[in-house]
Amino acid sequence: MDVDAVKQFLTGLQQTIVASLSGIDGRAFRRDEWSRREGGGGITQVLEDGVAFERAGVNFSHVSGPNLPPSASAGRPELAGRSFQALGVSLVLHPRNPYVPTAHMNVRFLVAEQDGAAAVWWFGGGMDLTPYYGFEDDARHFHAACRDALAPFGAGYYPRFKLWCDEYFHLRHRGEPRGIGGIFFDDLNEPDFNRAFALTCSVGEHFLPAYEPIVQRRRNEPYGERERDFQAYRRGRYVEFNLVYDRGTLFGLQSGGRTEAILMSLPPRVEWRYDWKPEPGSPEAKLYTEFLIARDWAD
Repeated sequence: MDVDAVKQFLTGLQQTIVASLSGIDGRAFRRDEWSRREGGGGITQVLEDGVAFERAGVNFSHVSGPNLPPSASAGRPELAGRSFQALGVSLVLHPRNPYVPTAHMNVRFLVAEQDGAAAVWWFGGGMDLTPYYGFEDDARHFHAACRDALAPFGAGYYPRFKLWCDEYFHLRHRGEPRGIGGIFFDDLNEPDFNRAFALTCSVGEHFLPAYEPIVQRRRNEPYGERERDFQAYRRGRYVEFNLVYDRGTLFGLQSGGRTEAILMSLPPRVEWRYDWKPEPGSPEAKLYTEFLIARDWAD
């Protein structure tokens, strides 16, 4: 186990992604370094009111504390009460153009320690896509990149992590997925540290190849208030998931993380409407009938 190697990779990944997104948008990210009283800190980099991105946040954090937060120990109650270190890069990108999908990615590493006992560690992460107006070539491209990220580690990882993503990013109170999914994994410590670390690195490194071509392909599509209104309505689903279900949000808040950094994932403009339904046969209805359903996009 090499915490320093993980930190070096994560800080480099953050800088690479920020540089690429800044190049797409033409504007620089604001950079905030912060520290936390209980231990550790991080670097928040945010772009707001940009040309391509209405809000883009790319966070690095390395926090520690005497007690593992409940969201991390819920699945491993035997680790409750242990001290911890948690490192990760997390990003959420909310584009301005409704034809460009929202994207999320994170890669993380957590160590739980206790005197007289062996340290317990694991990796987690993934990426997923949330379109407002679906395009099959975009969905296939994104999932193919997810599959390519995992292919060197075994053919079984992509279908396993895709299903995990479909099940995780699901709004149970709505009975619908947040978007078209991608890949998601947690508690990864097999077969050993080096292999699990390499897989996690590959996921992080494949985010830009998965997402950047979609942004470039759709960013100049013409749109009007109808499309912006639908984008704002569907963003409401994103907010609901992040505040009700997302384990990363819960972990950050429970561990005393920086609230501004944690909640940068929320979109700047969002709307809720009572019992709204899209007009049958409309482009908005197509999102529900052809994209917010289980599909094997990579195949």
